[in-house]
Amino acid sequence: MKNVFTILVLIFTTTVLSQGTGSIIGKLTDKELNEEPLPFANVLIKGTTIGTTSDFDGLYEIANLEAGVYTVQYSYLGYETVEIPNVAVVADKVTTINVPMSASQGFALDEVVITTSARKDSEIALLLEQKNAVVLQEAISAEALTLKGIDDAAGAVAQISGISKQQGSSNVYVRGLGDRYQNTTMNGLSLPSNDVNKKNIDLNLFSSSIIENVAVSKAYNSDFYGDFAAGNVNIDSKEYTGDGYLSVSLGSGINSNAIGEDFLQSEGTSFFGFYNRYNNNPFAVILSHGVDPESMSAPININGSIEGGYSINLNDESRLSFFGTASFGNGYEFLQGPARDFTNVLKFDFPNTAEYAYKTTTTALGNIVYKINNENKIKYSSLFINSAKDAVSFFGVDGQGFNRDGITSDNGFFVSNIQFNQDMIFVNQLTGQHRFNEKWKLDWGTGYNKVFSDEPDRKRITLENYQFALDDDPNTNPVFFTNTAFENQRFFQNIEDEEFNSFINLSNQLSEKTVLKFGYNGRTKERNFKSIRYGYRIFDRTTPVTDVNNFDDFFTIENSSLAGVEGALYEIRNLNPINNDIGAVNRPGLPDNTYTGKLDIHAGYLMAELSLNDKFLIVPGIRAESVSQQIQYDVINLPPSDPGFRNVYENIFLPSLNMRYKLNEDANLRFAFSNTVSFPEFKEVAPFVYEGVTQRFGGNPDLFGGKNGDGVNFSKIYNFDLKYEWFMERGEILSIAAFGKLIKNPVNRVIAADATGTQRLFRTGNQAEVIGLEVEARKNLITNAEEKTTLSLGINAAYTRTNQDLRNIEAGEANTFGTTFDRSSDELQGASPFIINADLNYSPVFENYSPKATLVFSYFSDRISALGAGSLGNIVEKAVPTLNFIWKNPFGEHFEANLSASNLLNPDITLLRENTGDGDVVIREYNLGINVGITLKYKF
Repeated sequence: MKNVFTILVLIFTTTVLSQGTGSIIGKLTDKELNEEPLPFANVLIKGTTIGTTSDFDGLYEIANLEAGVYTVQYSYLGYETVEIPNVAVVADKVTTINVPMSASQGFALDEVVITTSARKDSEIALLLEQKNAVVLQEAISAEALTLKGIDDAAGAVAQISGISKQQGSSNVYVRGLGDRYQNTTMNGLSLPSNDVNKKNIDLNLFSSSIIENVAVSKAYNSDFYGDFAAGNVNIDSKEYTGDGYLSVSLGSGINSNAIGEDFLQSEGTSFFGFYNRYNNNPFAVILSHGVDPESMSAPININGSIEGGYSINLNDESRLSFFGTASFGNGYEFLQGPARDFTNVLKFDFPNTAEYAYKTTTTALGNIVYKINNENKIKYSSLFINSAKDAVSFFGVDGQGFNRDGITSDNGFFVSNIQFNQDMIFVNQLTGQHRFNEKWKLDWGTGYNKVFSDEPDRKRITLENYQFALDDDPNTNPVFFTNTAFENQRFFQNIEDEEFNSFINLSNQLSEKTVLKFGYNGRTKERNFKSIRYGYRIFDRTTPVTDVNNFDDFFTIENSSLAGVEGALYEIRNLNPINNDIGAVNRPGLPDNTYTGKLDIHAGYLMAELSLNDKFLIVPGIRAESVSQQIQYDVINLPPSDPGFRNVYENIFLPSLNMRYKLNEDANLRFAFSNTVSFPEFKEVAPFVYEGVTQRFGGNPDLFGGKNGDGVNFSKIYNFDLKYEWFMERGEILSIAAFGKLIKNPVNRVIAADATGTQRLFRTGNQAEVIGLEVEARKNLITNAEEKTTLSLGINAAYTRTNQDLRNIEAGEANTFGTTFDRSSDELQGASPFIINADLNYSPVFENYSPKATLVFSYFSDRISALGAGSLGNIVEKAVPTLNFIWKNPFGEHFEANLSASNLLNPDITLLRENTGDGDVVIREYNLGINVGITLKYKF
C-alpha cells in the first residue's frame, strides 16, 4: 500500500505541475532478493543527459518530459544494463514502468523480469540491509574498503562505532571488551584462532581482496552461539556473477623507520614466510644449525595479487560462477625504545632495544557458486592463509641493560632474542540456500578448519657486562649470564587446531505478519599443544664472549661436551629426558609442556518475527545450548596438588528479545535484551607460561570451577541496547545508541605481585558493569550535477564507562593460583572510555578522470592492559591516534594507480606500569614508522 500511495502522489504532483509534459515513474526491484527494492540505481533517457536515481524504496521519477517516444536505460553496479525502447510519454499523463533487474542477459519486455543475487559489496546496499534488519547490525562493504584504503578486516571493523584496533597488533576491542568476549565467523560458520594467546582469528589476515563485506552484530540473537558479549564479526567472502575478468596488481613501499637499516632475519626461514625443518627433531636442528641471524635484502615492502571471476549461464535460471584470488604482501618494521620488567620491583631495565621485524601474509580464496534455479543455490569456499613474522630483537644494545639478579654484575645486561612465528590456516565451507515455496526457506552450512601455529627454534642468548663489547679494549669482554642452564636456550612450540562446525536455519512464513525461525548450530574442536626447550649450560661463567656478532663460533659441536674431549665449554640440557637412566644432558628430550583441549557445543534455537503492525516488529527467541569442555595438561612448575585436568559440562538456556519500531520510512527505533555467557578458552585455562623477554603470560585452570570443580565455570552476561537510526539521503545515516552490560564473575588478566610478575587470568569479582553511548553519522557534503557524492564525511564516537568489584583469591585447597588487591574496584581490562573513528572522502570528476582521496582517522583513550595486584598499579596502554591517507587513480576502464600513506601521525605506542613506588614506569615504548606505498592494477 505504501508504494501504491507514493506512486499516486507522484502522479498527482506531476499532473499539477507539468501541463504539456509527461512523466515516467516506477519501481526497481531485485527479484532474487524477494523483490527487495534497488536503491540509487541509475535511470537515464538514452541519448540525453536527462535522468535520475531510485530512492531507498527503489522508486524513481523523471518529470517534465516532452511528449514523445523514448528509450529508457536502467543500470546498477554489478547488474546487466536494461534498455526498454518505445516508451511513449503523453502530455499531461504518467507512464509507469516497474523493472525487476539482474545480471542475466536478455529480458522479456512484457514481463520485464530479470533475476540476480544481492549486491552486498555495495555500501548503499548494506545501509538498506541495516535499515530493514530485524536485529542491530552494522557493516562495511568492499566498496567502502576500497574507497577508504583499508587493507584487511581488522581495519574494516575499526571503522564501526564503538570498535577500536590496537595499533601495531591484531587486537580488536568492541565496546571496551577484548578478544575473549568476541566471536568471528565467515559466511556464518565459525573460524579458528591462529594464535595460542587469542580466542579469535587475526582479522589482519583477511585482505580486502577476499572480502565482500564485514558485519558486526553487537546485539545478541538466538541463532548466534551463546558465548557472546561484545559482538559477532562475520566476514562474507566474495562471490562473482558476470562476464569473465582477470585483474593483476603489483605494489611497493617503504617504512620510514626501516628504510636504510641493515635488516636481519632468522636463519632457516624464507622470504615468503615458510620454514622447512618441521619434520626434523628439534635436537637435530640444534646440532646442525647455529643461533646467529642472517642478513637479508633491502627493506622494501612489496605486494602483489591476482584475481578473476567467470560465470556460465546454464539456462534461464541456472548459473555456475567461479571466483578466485591469491595475494602476497610483506612489510618491514624497525622498532626502538625502552623495555622493562617491573614485577614487585624493577627486575629488568633495557633503556634501549632494537627489533628488526619482517612480516608476510599469503592468502588464497576460491569460490564456486552453483545457482540451480531461482530457489536453490549451493556455494563452496576454500580459504588458505599463511601468516609469518620473523623478529630479531636485541635488548640492552647500548650496554646499559640492568638485571636485578645479575651474577657477575647487575649492569650491562643484554638479551638477543631471535624467533619466527608461522600460522597456516585452512578453511573449507559448503553452504546452501533453498526456497521451497512462498513460506519455507532453508539455509545450511558445514565447515572444516585446520590450523598449524608454530614457533620453531626461538634462540635466546643472554650476556652480562655487554658494555665491554662496545669499548676498544680486547682484554675486556662480556660473559654469558648463567643463573640457570636455560638462560641461553632454544625453544620449539607447535599447536594444531582441528574443528568441524555446521548450522541449519529454517524459516516458515506462517502469515503475512508472522515468521517462525528455528534451527541448529554446533562445533567440535580439538587443540593439541606441545613445546620443548633446550638450554646451553656454560661450564665456566667467566668464559669471555669475544665476538657478540658470532655466537656460532662458540656453540659448535667441538666446544660441547657431546664431542667427548677435554676443555668442553658447554653442554646441552633438556627438562624432560626420554630415559632417566640416560639423562637430560646432550640427548633429545620429550616436550616439557603439553596440553590437549576439547570443545563440543550443540544448540537448538527458536525465534519468531512478529509484525504487530506496519511499524512495530518484535523478535523473541530462546536458545538451548549444551557445552562440554575438557582440558588435560602436563606443564612445568605446577603445584603437585593440581590434578592436571579439568572437565566442564553445562546445559544453558538463553533468552533474547529484539524490537524495531519504524518511526517513519527512513527512521527506526530499536531495543534489544539478551542473556548470554562467556566460557574460558583453552589458552586461558592451560597453565602453561609463555616467557617473553620482559613479560610472562600463563593460563589458569581455576577458571573451570577451581580444583574441586564446584566453583563457577562461566560468566553470565545481561545485555541491553537502545538505538535510534535515521537513514537520510543516499549513503547517509545518523544513529545514536545506548548500551549496558552486567557481567557476573568477570575474567581479567592480572599481574602477579611476586618475583615472576606472571600475568594470569582470574575471576576477579562478583560482577562488572558496562554502560556506554555511541553516535554515528555519514553525510554527503557536496554532490555534483548528477547528484553523485563529491565530498562526504563519516564519523563515529563512543563513550564507555566500566566498573567491577575486586576480591582477593587465595591459593590452596580450592585454587591453584591466588592474587590480592589493595582496592575494592577498578575499570574493566581492555576498556577505552573514548573511541573515535572518522573519514573524509573526496571523489571529483574531471571528464574521463575520477580520482578518489580519503583520510581515515581513529583514536582510543587510555585502557588497562592488565590489572595490578597487591599494592602495585595496572599496566596501562596509552592513548593512540592514527591517520591514514589513500589516493586512488583510475585511468580508463582497465588501469589504476593508487598511492597510500598509513600511520601518518606516527604516535608512540606506550605501555606503562602505574604506581610502582617511584611513580609510573614505562615498560615498553616504540613507534611503528610511516608506511608509504604505490600499487598498480590492471584489469583484463
